[in-house]
Amino acid sequence: MDLGLTHRRALVMGASKGLGFSAAKALADEGARVFLNARNADELTRRDAMLGGVGFHAGDIREPGVAEQAVTKAAAAMGGLDIVVANTGAPPGGDWDDLNLDDWDAAYLLTLKSTVRLIRSALPHLRGAEAGRIVLITSVGVREPLPGHVLSNAFLTAATAAAKTLAREVALSGTTVNTIQSGYIRTERNRALHEAEAARSGRTFEEVTATAADLLPMKRLGTVDEFGPLCAFLCSKQASYITGQSIAVDGGLLHSLV
Repeated sequence: MDLGLTHRRALVMGASKGLGFSAAKALADEGARVFLNARNADELTRRDAMLGGVGFHAGDIREPGVAEQAVTKAAAAMGGLDIVVANTGAPPGGDWDDLNLDDWDAAYLLTLKSTVRLIRSALPHLRGAEAGRIVLITSVGVREPLPGHVLSNAFLTAATAAAKTLAREVALSGTTVNTIQSGYIRTERNRALHEAEAARSGRTFEEVTATAADLLPMKRLGTVDEFGPLCAFLCSKQASYITGQSIAVDGGLLHSLV
């Protein structure tokens, strides 16, 4: 199937590894031109070369101006912008008693405010493009809150609600807005979480990972290569009538009907 992404201009945030790079690679594999943003310039240099060398901006999206700079540089490098993939990563895990107000402030800056900055800056470009696309990468915790992840549950849910609202506001322009809810995927973050749990519990990393996999009907964690293609589809011409939706890539983890 031709997704109609050849020469489409995409900005992908948090694109140096994990789910962000998976999305960027899937778009590039379908012919899109992809501009990257993340914190690590060395890693971005390597990833940019792998995807064809469109360009990148190194910066921490929690810092004022970084999201706006990424949009400006991406549009300048590619002569415009058709697609934005908002991927902030997740804040630290923890329960209410583990976290202080500074943790809440930091999580707000990372997951919600940076996304608002990014989309506000990108909207003039997307409204002027033919069939603009916005995709937010979130978590299954938006639909069924995950124990030990109160910050992610709270702020990614807020980002999802904002995206749902935006989808209605920009629908007449032909711009779609959707979110992808990530489940248990083999990313660097999930590996770090499992290693930390292994250290706390006295179990091995393999035992912790097996316990997580046992929660899933498929009895295995997903791979990043199973995540990115959905992002590419939601950015495609075939997805022009899909907007305001949240779709899980979770191996059947979620039990809810909606």
